[in-house]
Amino acid sequence: MRIGMFTDTYFPQLSGVSTSIKVLTEELRAKGHEVIIFTTTDPNARAEADVVRVSSIPFLSFSDRRIAYKGFDRCLKIARSMDLDIIHTHTEFSMGLAGKYVANRLKIPNIHTYHTMYENYTHYILDGLLVQAKHVRMISRYYCNLSNGIIAPSQLTKETLENYGITVPIRVISTGVKIPPYQPEKSDSLREQLKIQPDEKVLLSLSRLSKEKNLIEVVQSYAELKKRDPKLRLIVAGDGPEREELELYNARHQLEIDFVGFVEHEKVSQYYQLADLYLNASESESQGLTYLEAIVNRCPIIAKRNDYLETIMCQKSFGVLFNDDYPLIDACRDFMKDQESGRIGEIDTDNLYAISSEKFADDVESYYYQTIEEFSGYDRRLFDGVFLRMKKIIREIMIGVKE
Repeated sequence: MRIGMFTDTYFPQLSGVSTSIKVLTEELRAKGHEVIIFTTTDPNARAEADVVRVSSIPFLSFSDRRIAYKGFDRCLKIARSMDLDIIHTHTEFSMGLAGKYVANRLKIPNIHTYHTMYENYTHYILDGLLVQAKHVRMISRYYCNLSNGIIAPSQLTKETLENYGITVPIRVISTGVKIPPYQPEKSDSLREQLKIQPDEKVLLSLSRLSKEKNLIEVVQSYAELKKRDPKLRLIVAGDGPEREELELYNARHQLEIDFVGFVEHEKVSQYYQLADLYLNASESESQGLTYLEAIVNRCPIIAKRNDYLETIMCQKSFGVLFNDDYPLIDACRDFMKDQESGRIGEIDTDNLYAISSEKFADDVESYYYQTIEEFSGYDRRLFDGVFLRMKKIIREIMIGVKE
């Protein structure tokens, strides 16, 4: 197959979306498929084969994210020259619209992955006064119903989309991750670099430092845990708009948290393999790649319970899920106590196919073939009408933000 991926976000921008696309692309190419990625320009990007970059600008409050402002016809010309078989879109906005346009003009099917639960992010745009939940539902419904099939990373995402009024086929396919080699010598080197003592137990938070990730709960819980166990050490990896506030809290309470900033993707495994526990209090994760990355690196997780996480916690050694009645602090204490007593062993990495990148690619490949086989074309007038309506809604939102 020849596959076109359309996304607003791709490396060097680090996110769950860019990681998911990169993992899938590498696995599909390993299977012998051709994949070309259409994405936005980025001042820090280097030229890559099979990556087409379209002129873009920073996106409002997400200054590290970008949206394309032209280039649809250029994408169409390149896609036509490659004789693509299917378009896979990964955003509902600029490059997502480009992908829809290309698929329609080439008369080929379009699969869409709904990566982000946008209702959790509306506070970034004028504190939610302009873009509201109703706009998210409307745009999602219009966009997804123009697709030939939807990939939902979790059952929760699928149910949300159905509640939005999306009627095209939706298949739950969780993003998988590569199972890395276990390299304790590299984590030992990092431990030395961070001056972590042999008797200290390391807690890790690794994510974008933003409001919806709820890092303040992690930091506050650590403050309470450290009162009872001064040998605990928290490392916060990542960057984002909440970093300054978290650092001020750290200084005010003298917690001695290590804020190590942005971590290159190829070095992420070192941090997981260094840590004894990975902590995540986010309530906005639709797929949660960081959870999977922690597990395949032999680092148990303490995370906020949700339907997605309940499906992957198939070993006791994977960690514990907390909720309002069983808070993060108690989950950490209980899990560490069970580890020390020997009631919980190490993570078994020999049986992780269910969360692997190989299974992820197998499932997506199967969905591609089925969609291509069942594809019967587009109603051009219906498509153009809805497509233009979507562009108008997004344009009005953008004008409102500028004003």
